[in-house]
Amino acid sequence: MSHSVTITRTTTSTTNTSYIVLNTGYIKTFPGILKLFQLLIGVAVVTLMAMHYSDSVYYRQQQYLFHYLMATTFMIGTFCLFLACLTSLSTGGLIAKTIYELIYHSVAAILLLVSSACLLIKLRDNRHDAYMAAGVLGLVNTVLYFISAFLAHRSYRGI
Repeated sequence: MSHSVTITRTTTSTTNTSYIVLNTGYIKTFPGILKLFQLLIGVAVVTLMAMHYSDSVYYRQQQYLFHYLMATTFMIGTFCLFLACLTSLSTGGLIAKTIYELIYHSVAAILLLVSSACLLIKLRDNRHDAYMAAGVLGLVNTVLYFISAFLAHRSYRGI
């Protein structure tokens, strides 16, 4: 029985210190750039929500808290993924071939879309610039997560 074998060779550049190996080549890849931007936008959204979150009853409504929680959750998850891919020579290439990235980015995109839409709908009557910016940045992050989910779907290998 014959079968075909595809061999993919990946070149990575590293910055080697005595304890930590950094896969700096991962940051130069499209998935690496996407994760970096997702992380930076997530930090911006969480910062905006944290700086303007108040103890008053008005700001403790579900839409604000839901967006705050979703942005925080996926910021932390993306940080862990990005750090794993950055500190390992093989993780960046291997994790993209698993179903985890597809599920993670799909769930992140859907939940951030819902939380951003709920927040922006809530703000249509009462405009607060910081929350409006957080909602719009949430939508931008949603697009980035959808792109990552599409790339993860293309590179997924059901083994």
